[in-house]
Parts: sequence; structure tokens; C-alpha cells
Amino acid sequence: MTSVKAALLTFAMLSAIVFGGLGIYAADAANDHNAIDGYGVTATLR
Repeated sequence: MTSVKAALLTFAMLSAIVFGGLGIYAADAANDHNAIDGYGVTATLR
């Protein structure tokens, strides 16, 4: 694998992690809805 392909793959993976985190945050912030990710972990702020 060339360094350019590795850099693009790294950027894509980090972008996916960030967008997933933003989605969980947005779901939690909307109407006091407790977000649950795929692993059953909830983000409770109380």
C-alpha cells in the first residue's frame, strides 16, 4: 500500500469516527433523548 492510499484510508476512518460521534451527540442533545450506540452504552448526563 502506498503512503498516499494509507493517508486517504486514515482520513476516511477518522472522518467516520468523528461523524459517528457527532450523530450520537446530536441525538442526545435533541429533546433530552438518551442516545444509545451499537454497544448498548448510553450517554446519560443526569
